[in-house]
Amino acid sequence: MHYLDNCATTAVIDKAAEQMKKFMFEDFGNPSSQHKLGINASNHLKNFRKIISNSMGTTQNEIIFTSGGTEAINTAIFGAAHKNRHIGKHIITTEIEHSAVKNSLKRLEQEGFKITYIKPDKTGHINPNDVENAINADTILVSVILVNNEIGSVQPVEKIGKIIKIKAPKALFHVDAVQGLSKIELLPKKWNCHLMSVSGHKIGAVKGIGALYISKDIKIRPYIVGGGQESGMRSGTEPLPSISAFAAACEFHRENMSKNLNHIMELNNYLESELRTHIKIAQRNGISDIPHIVNISIDGCKSEVMLRILESENVFVSAGSACSKGRESAVLKAIGLDNKRIDSALRISFSPFNTKDDIDALINGIKKGIKMLIK
Repeated sequence: MHYLDNCATTAVIDKAAEQMKKFMFEDFGNPSSQHKLGINASNHLKNFRKIISNSMGTTQNEIIFTSGGTEAINTAIFGAAHKNRHIGKHIITTEIEHSAVKNSLKRLEQEGFKITYIKPDKTGHINPNDVENAINADTILVSVILVNNEIGSVQPVEKIGKIIKIKAPKALFHVDAVQGLSKIELLPKKWNCHLMSVSGHKIGAVKGIGALYISKDIKIRPYIVGGGQESGMRSGTEPLPSISAFAAACEFHRENMSKNLNHIMELNNYLESELRTHIKIAQRNGISDIPHIVNISIDGCKSEVMLRILESENVFVSAGSACSKGRESAVLKAIGLDNKRIDSALRISFSPFNTKDDIDALINGIKKGIKMLIK
């Protein structure tokens, strides 16, 4: 199998699976229980929280565990909006956000909040000046994706954070770092970031685990209430096996970050060379600032058909965000591409475990598709 859709999800790494099994069958205590098994579980939880918070560039008392990136984003956005609604009801975001952000904001819009959507340039980048010009006296929240999940553009969150601090000091700044974790260094404090969401299954942990950074300087309303776990911010028994897998994945990437980056850069360069040599009609969409994501269009080859052809060759890529489920890409539309180019887009996304053989299979599959689709 040649899996090149790692922005959608990743295979669980061996160490994460082994550690998860240990906490399913051996150290399976409830961290809230007062007996020895529970106390051991609580101690492990503290250790895993420290490992994961280090990977997020923050401290262990500033993160809470969630069921994934979507819950982390929802908690951040609804919590921030309701915390500051007495100050104003204006929120700023971008046209290239993940659906978890967009749909959260649509709900807030129905509640009377006003949303400003900043348009990117044709490369897929947000101009910080546009954010500055959008800020007004009622602005209470700015939410920006760090690494775009379709084209790989990295947004200037540090510059945006500085602008917010000066122009709207009472506003909160949320960064969706789901695609950033393990790919680039996360520095929420340097970015003046109050809230930052991440997900485990994007980096080799299991599905169903994520985390939200909440600056110690703020307090927001919990999204899920119950027994008061996670310092009252996310009730429900902590899923220690999944958290252990998340910690193992974070450790793997931290220990191998330079090596992994060099390997993925090599794969990116090889893909670029092979496209130039064999698929000359391929066009790059946007500008990716990281080597992990490549988005191309092949004129005359509809994505949905090409995906099936590649699948028949045991090659797996995507036409965009997994959450879009085949709908037209709002990201590619936002950067000004026409419908023909959007309809032929393919997203290739690497993990450290991909090889040049995967790229060779992809190129051969695309060549087969072009012969079938372009007469």
